[in-house]
Amino acid sequence: MSENSARYFNWKQALYKQNHLKKRACKNNLYYSIGWACALLRLELSAKGARVCPVNIALPRENSFDQNRVFHLLSTANIEVQNCTRANVLEKLNIFNNVRVVLSHTTHPGNIGAAARAMKAMGLRHLYLINPRHFPDPQAHAMAAGADDVLENAVVCASIDEALQGVVLAVGMTARLRDISNEVSAPREAMPRVLQQAATQPVALLFGTEMSGLTNEEVSRSQLLVNIPANPEFSSLNLAAAVQVISYELSVASEAFQPVVQEAQPAAHQQVEGLMTHLEKTLHEIGFFTTQNPARMMQRLRRLYARARLEADEINILRGILSVTTEYNARLKIRYQQEQSKD
Repeated sequence: MSENSARYFNWKQALYKQNHLKKRACKNNLYYSIGWACALLRLELSAKGARVCPVNIALPRENSFDQNRVFHLLSTANIEVQNCTRANVLEKLNIFNNVRVVLSHTTHPGNIGAAARAMKAMGLRHLYLINPRHFPDPQAHAMAAGADDVLENAVVCASIDEALQGVVLAVGMTARLRDISNEVSAPREAMPRVLQQAATQPVALLFGTEMSGLTNEEVSRSQLLVNIPANPEFSSLNLAAAVQVISYELSVASEAFQPVVQEAQPAAHQQVEGLMTHLEKTLHEIGFFTTQNPARMMQRLRRLYARARLEADEINILRGILSVTTEYNARLKIRYQQEQSKD
């Protein structure tokens, strides 16, 4: 195809315009999201001869989406499709937009900067910091070596729950096995799963402090644990080095990634935490912890629910059961007190 006849989408410009476009409906169901209203606008401009910059496009993943018809539409409009025999179903930067790197209680600002550099080199850009000892700090910017935008946009959080707000999959990095822990995988095995979830919802890659790694509380907030294979006699990795390895593995996985339509959408972190708080309170009220270690039992229950990957509706059902349980227990207590008073 000659340069004069080539037509390209500028997907970033289309996304930039999405805030100014209202949701549109299309009779042939090729698009019905705001993002695709932007994409079709770009297609119309290209069909009229407008020149825009080359970039891959990300197609929506709705069940009713017909990729063959869209590919035909792109070909009819004389738009060149790059790096694929059909319209590219994954634009790496788009899917990486749902991935956040969370560093917990980092003590040395240089490690924050080096981690930001590792992230940007692999296409990641969302950095969350839980109570860093020194940030912002000149050392962080010095070690970032050009990734200053990642540092400037970093979100500083006061707690693990704040950092995981909105996340549906938290992946914790661990160098040691725990007596009670979730599934542990190698990075090469785990990253494709992370991408599948990031295709539709936010995910988090969670790294602990330099000296001791993730706390037990932070591990309990993770649905999946990842262990980087290393020399068993010396398995200590610098924090930024660990971020680099995981970011690279995520980038490698993205090259062969094929999105799969997920019928079930896991609940967000705050919804799961609401359930766990409700469950712990209810178990205390009904006397379940009388002969149990509450903290250890809650760790086991968290692991159980992490494997289940509960949906929002399922959490509402379980919380409804807990509420009825609490109400019934309260009525039993009142009845018991009334019987005692009669005696």
